[in-house]
Amino acid sequence: MIKVTIYIDQQNRIERYNITGHAGYDVEGKDIVCAAVSMLGQTTLLALVKVCNIGEEKIGYLMDDKKGILDVEIPTELDKDTRNKVETVFRTFEVGIQSIVENYPEYVTLKYREV
Repeated sequence: MIKVTIYIDQQNRIERYNITGHAGYDVEGKDIVCAAVSMLGQTTLLALVKVCNIGEEKIGYLMDDKKGILDVEIPTELDKDTRNKVETVFRTFEVGIQSIVENYPEYVTLKYREV
């Protein structure tokens, strides 16, 4: 099962997301659920760099395909415009994950944590 955790700060903004596990929907290489979650997670990370213009070296992230881990955390010091872009990117990730959870609840879970 894939477990997604979204970390929310006191202003209700997303600060981090964590994806762990494998869906087990199908065999490796044919698992559409795992592929969908992976693409959302990786595209979100790329968007932080390419759309929000945050230097990759400033983003705290860990990626391990074999173990099924993607953990992404933005830097705490961002200007207002960048922070607004980040929130849009993160909320888009959230909507995508929610959709996958609705369609494949036995393979993906989503929970929220406060930071």
